[in-house]
Amino acid sequence: MPVVDNAIYVDGRRAVGPSSLDRTFEELRDCVPEEKGRRFCWIGLLRPSAEEITTVAEEFGLHGLAVEDTINAHQRPKLERYGDVLFVVLRPARYVDPVEVVEIGELHLFLGPDFVITVRHAEEPDLKEVRKRLEADPSLLDNGPYAVLYAVLDKVVDDYAPVLDGLQDDVDEIEVQVFGGDPHVSKRIYQLSREVIEFQRAVEPLRDIFDELRTRLKEQATESDLELRRALRDVADHATRVMDRVEAYRQLLSNILQVNAALVGQRQNEEMARLTQAGYQQNEQVKRISSWAAILFAPTLVASIYGMNFTNMPELHWRSATRSPSA
Repeated sequence: MPVVDNAIYVDGRRAVGPSSLDRTFEELRDCVPEEKGRRFCWIGLLRPSAEEITTVAEEFGLHGLAVEDTINAHQRPKLERYGDVLFVVLRPARYVDPVEVVEIGELHLFLGPDFVITVRHAEEPDLKEVRKRLEADPSLLDNGPYAVLYAVLDKVVDDYAPVLDGLQDDVDEIEVQVFGGDPHVSKRIYQLSREVIEFQRAVEPLRDIFDELRTRLKEQATESDLELRRALRDVADHATRVMDRVEAYRQLLSNILQVNAALVGQRQNEEMARLTQAGYQQNEQVKRISSWAAILFAPTLVASIYGMNFTNMPELHWRSATRSPSA
C-alpha cells in the first residue's frame, strides 16, 4: 500500500501513528462515541493501484462514482457531496520555464465525519509540508477534516503564484520579440496560449468549489470553526486573483497574436512596396536601354552590312574614295 503518512488526531494533536491501515481502521472503530467527534484519521496515498483504492473505499464506505473517478483520474476540479462525505478534486500546477510548459497534477480528497483520505496522482504538491504546518497549529487542526481541506487548498493556490510569475516573464519576452520582428514568435505565442488555457481549466472551477464550501460550512456553522471559515475566505480571495491574472494573460496573448499578425502584414506590405519600387526602377532602366537601342539600330545596321568585304560597292569608285593622301 503506497501510504505516505497515516495518523489519528485527537483534539488537534497527533495521537496515534498506526503501523498499517488495518490498525487505523481498528483504532477508529474501537474509539468510544464521545471521542469520535473529536478525533479523525488522515491517510495520505501516493499513486495507489485500483485494488488499493478499492480496499480503502470499502472500509470507509466511499461512493462508487467517486471511487471510479479516483481510479480513472484525469478529472476536472470539482466538489461533490455523497451523503456525509465530500469528494474534492484539485489540479495543482507547476511551471517548467525552460520548455514553457505548465505541468498539471491531480489531487483527490475524501472528507468524512472522522477521516480524510488524500490521493495524489503526482509527486506535487508535497503534502508533508501541509501536515507539518497543521500539526504545529492544534487549534486549527481541531476543526477536523475541514482544516485539512483548507490547508491543502491553501497549498495548491499558493503554488499557483510561481506559475503566474513564470507566465508573466514569458509574456514580457514575447512582447519584446514581437516588436523586434522575430519571425518565430508566432509559434511561441500559440504554444504559450495553449498552456495558459490548460492552466485556466485547472483554476477556473475553484470558484464553484469555494461557493459550495461556504454553503456547506454555513449549514453546520459553529463558533469553533469561525476562524476556519475566515481562513477559507482568504484562500478564496487568493484564488480569485489567480483566476483574474490567468484570464488577463489569455486576453493579452490573444491581443499580442493579433498585433503580431498586423506587424507581419505591415512588414510584408512594406516589402511588396519595396519590390514594386525596385521593379519600377528596373522598368525605367529597360526603357532607356530600349530607346538607345532603337536610336543606334540604323547606323548599326548599315555598319553591319557595309562593313563586310564587297567588290561591287559603288562608293569604292567615288573620286573622294580614290583620292591619294598626298592630294
